Amino acid sequence: MSCFEVTHKQKNSLARCGILKTAHGKIETPFFMPVATKGAVKNVTHVDLVNMNFECLISNAFINYLKPGLSLIKKAGGLHKFMSWDKALFTDSGGFQLILEHFSPKITEQGVTMTNPFNKSRELISPKKAIEIQNILGSDVAMVLDHQPVFGKERTDYLDSAIRTIEWAQSCKETHDNNENKTNKGQLLFAIAQGGNHLDIRQKCALALTKLDFDSVALGGFGIGEAQNDMYKIIKGVKKVLPENNCTYVMGIGSPLEILGAVANGADCFDSAYPTRMARHGKIFTSSGTIQIDKSIHKENFFPLDKNCDCDVCKNYSRAYIHHLFKTYEQNAHILLSQHNIYFIQNLIKNIRISIKENEFDKFKKELEKNYKK
Repeated sequence: MSCFEVTHKQKNSLARCGILKTAHGKIETPFFMPVATKGAVKNVTHVDLVNMNFECLISNAFINYLKPGLSLIKKAGGLHKFMSWDKALFTDSGGFQLILEHFSPKITEQGVTMTNPFNKSRELISPKKAIEIQNILGSDVAMVLDHQPVFGKERTDYLDSAIRTIEWAQSCKETHDNNENKTNKGQLLFAIAQGGNHLDIRQKCALALTKLDFDSVALGGFGIGEAQNDMYKIIKGVKKVLPENNCTYVMGIGSPLEILGAVANGADCFDSAYPTRMARHGKIFTSSGTIQIDKSIHKENFFPLDKNCDCDVCKNYSRAYIHHLFKTYEQNAHILLSQHNIYFIQNLIKNIRISIKENEFDKFKKELEKNYKK
C-alpha cells in the first residue's frame, strides 16, 4: 500500500496536492520542512513551529550520530522524544556533507569517510551503517546514502555518482528491510535520484530506484549552483518516469520562487536551511520581494517587514526596530527575522495548496512572480 496519494490536480500544470502518510500523522502536500540539523531549527523554537502549523522537520542523521550520539538518543526513546517533537520527522543520511569541504569526504565503494567536526576523527559511513543509524533515531522517513557530486563536474562524474547511488540504495533497502532494531516500526525509506543536469542519467537513475520498490524516490543535488530553469526541466522530466503515487521530494530547495516553480513542475515537498540562513544575513522575504534589513533605508521605517504578513513579528515590530537590533548585533534580530522568513515560506505553501484545490494555481503563480522582486 502506497504511503502517498494524490488528492487534487491542477488542470494546466503539473502542480498537485496530496497526502503523505507517516507514523506520526498525515501531511498535506506540497509541504516544506525546516532544517533541524542538530535537532533544532536555528533561532526558531518547536512551539513557534507548531503555532505556524508545521507538520514535519528534517534532521541530520550523521550529525546526531556523532553528537549527542545514538546511545543517548536511544535512552531518550528515539529522536522524536529527545527533541520533544511529536509530529513527522525526516532524517537525511549525511549525503549532503559530501559537497562540504570541511568534512573532507573520501568516497569509496564501501561508503564515504568524513571528518567528525567535533573531534576531527574520521568516520566511515557505509549504506548499511547509514540505515542502522536512522533505524535507531526512529525518524518517520529515512533517506538512503547517496553520492551527491559538487556542481559543475563532467558528465562521466554524474554518471559514476548515479551508478554508485543506485548500488548504495540497494544496500540501504536490504538493511532497512531486514533490520529489527527500529525505534519506529513504521519508518518509510526514500531513495534519491542523482545525475546533475543530465536528464537521461536522472531518468535512468530514477527508473532503477523505482524498480527497487522504495516508498518514494526523491531528487537530490539541487540548490548548489544550477540554474533554476535547469532544475525545473529535470523535475518535469523525471516526473515522466516516476509513478503518480511517488511523493516527489526535491531536496535542498527553500527560496519562494524556486518552490513555486518546482511545484508547477510536479514537486511535492522540500527542505532547506535557506530561510533561516538568509535571515541571519539580513535578507528577508516579503510579498513584494526580498529586502535587506541592514540597509539605511529602513532606519526610520516604522512599518512592518511585510504589510501583507500576519506573523507575530510583523504584527508587533517595525523595520526600524529590527534594523536597529541587526545593526547592533543583537541576537533577537536573528530570532525575529528567522521566525518571519520561516512563517513566510509556510504561508506561501499554504496558499499554493489552496490555489491548487481551487484550480487557480497558474493565476497565483503569475501574480506572485510579477510582484516578487529578488
